[in-house]
Amino acid sequence: EAPSAALPDETRQKLQTAAVRAIEAIGYTNVGTLEFLLDSDGSFYFMEMNTRLQVEHPVTELVTGLDLVREQIRIAAGEPLSFTERKARGHAIELRVNAEDPNTFAPWPGKITALHMPGGLGVRVDTHVYAGYVVPPNYDSLLAKVIVHDVDRPAALRRARRCLDEMVIEGIRTNIPFLRRIVNNPDFIRGDFDTGFVGRLLAAKAAAA
Repeated sequence: EAPSAALPDETRQKLQTAAVRAIEAIGYTNVGTLEFLLDSDGSFYFMEMNTRLQVEHPVTELVTGLDLVREQIRIAAGEPLSFTERKARGHAIELRVNAEDPNTFAPWPGKITALHMPGGLGVRVDTHVYAGYVVPPNYDSLLAKVIVHDVDRPAALRRARRCLDEMVIEGIRTNIPFLRRIVNNPDFIRGDFDTGFVGRLLAAKAAAA
């Protein structure tokens, strides 16, 4: 999601400054993603850089209004960027819908017998699947990315819940039930989560079974 619910404005500015300095230091010219880990005391640490678009890039596009693929093509063609700086507007959340068991996350290939994707204002769906599509066992299990955008995080979460309720994928198992658990989880709603969040969510479900 973007902007991060865990970052105070001051920390966000420091992180962005560090990212720009790193890019300038290596003379990199293209679209890329720098990843950082945030500690509980507010410190952040550089983890890695991916010199390409990330699968999560639509959240950046929705909060900035930019087409990052278009900008990447402009760079490759030797043209200047179409912008100088762009501040975030509103909040965006991406839901990655996978063909997998929602409890074990085991891949679940097979034929999609019925399909309905959500839509409407502030909803973007990136997908390649259709009713009758056969999900192969050989590749990534990603079926669709559903990205929502609204004025703030609570509104974006409400839109995300509606999208998950509207979505229909029959014939195979998907992680939609797990995504529903996330967007309805009190800790996630408060923005109080870390890299151990999913593990705690699974442990709580196992304890309640």
